Amino acid sequence: MDLIKTIEETQKRPGAQDFNVGDTVKVFFKIIEGKTERIQVYEGVVLCKKNEGARKTFTVRKISYGVGVERVFPYNSPRIQKVEVVRPGKVRRAKLYYLRDKVGKDAKVKTLVGAKVTAAMQERNARAAEAAKAKEVAANAAPAEGAETPAENA
Repeated sequence: MDLIKTIEETQKRPGAQDFNVGDTVKVFFKIIEGKTERIQVYEGVVLCKKNEGARKTFTVRKISYGVGVERVFPYNSPRIQKVEVVRPGKVRRAKLYYLRDKVGKDAKVKTLVGAKVTAAMQERNARAAEAAKAKEVAANAAPAEGAETPAENA
């Protein structure tokens, strides 16, 4: 059992963002289509967080053209560039599955307000931006180290 935990610890992503259930977040997710890569932003309310360790996931729900769409993201996925908190939510439950049955204004989550909350949210987003920038720099530097020069091929 100890071996499994040590393997999971190595798979955890450093600098993973902290957010809570009920927060409205923007998930910057890297989509790879053939040789091209792009960042897709998925904005919605965090319905739940599940599991523990490297298998941790979170579900984000948004309304797209009047239809509710949910997507489950692995918390430690290397494809997640950053998670930006747009609005902190004020909820009293761990799982917000009841939002699936709500329509219109009923489906909204109350917003946490206050100077401390705003400062904490800005600090979290700044840390997320720094982690994303560091990840991008590391990703750009990695191919440069492994690239072969034309002289080496001859």
